[in-house]
Amino acid sequence: MTPPPARPVRVGALAYGVTRIASLDDWAAKLDALVAKGADGADLLVMPEYAPMEVAAALGANADAAAELDAVCDVAPALLDTMRDVARHHGVWLLPGTLPFRGTDGTVRNRAPLIGADGAVTFQDKRVMTRFETESWGVRPGEPPAVFDTPWGRIGIAVCYDAEFPDLVRAAVRAGAWLVLVPSCTDTPQGFNRVWLSARARALENQCYVAVSPTVGDAPWLAALDENRGRAAILGPVDRGFPENGVIAQGPSDAPGWVFATLDPAALDRARADGAVRNHRDWPGPVSDPIPLRPENPR
Repeated sequence: MTPPPARPVRVGALAYGVTRIASLDDWAAKLDALVAKGADGADLLVMPEYAPMEVAAALGANADAAAELDAVCDVAPALLDTMRDVARHHGVWLLPGTLPFRGTDGTVRNRAPLIGADGAVTFQDKRVMTRFETESWGVRPGEPPAVFDTPWGRIGIAVCYDAEFPDLVRAAVRAGAWLVLVPSCTDTPQGFNRVWLSARARALENQCYVAVSPTVGDAPWLAALDENRGRAAILGPVDRGFPENGVIAQGPSDAPGWVFATLDPAALDRARADGAVRNHRDWPGPVSDPIPLRPENPR
């Protein structure tokens, strides 16, 4: 299928401050206020992985990781309905954070909804699980990378750890994605830096845009979101026409708030066609196993 024509879009990426939530209504009001502020500055908004897990305390999970997962899975459909209502109300495209969904077979998957301004929703599942997800929660890998047709062309989503695997993002770019959204949730500086460095690498090697949205702040009343480290950022190629480090916009470390940038696909086209390097075009494809070489006899 031919991708829709790409055109500029104003993007907002949120560093989401985790707070104490008293009820689902309290969470809905927080979401509405955050999206209202974001929609005032952008047309496409991205929020972090597992941000809605903060409702677990209001559901009586008592800082127990397994209980938090079960509680949020139980209300995930209702949370998604609220997310869709908020996107419609503010007339914005929204990735509102990822949700754990329990299937009819009992397995849980981490799913990122992309909601259109009309409330229509599609999902990108997280493909590669972290140790916490596998060992503490039993979350299962979801569907392979997808691409999403939007009014601004085709985009992709790489949920947190997925951004650390080049082939996952490359698959979306090969299918026409010129922007990749990376909702993340990391509890150490090392964890965030893995996502941060990977996102910058994905923007460099694909000559595309990447928007990173993390959870931030401490919440000792929660098990899953007790510590959160990161910064929101919007990244691009490291080449002509872009910042020398590829960082188009970024917020301060571990502080909540939106960052915004207007992203023009034509700038990517120029870099891909006549950059100092042509990473996108020169991608080597599958590499065969290295051949052992022996030193030659000296003359």
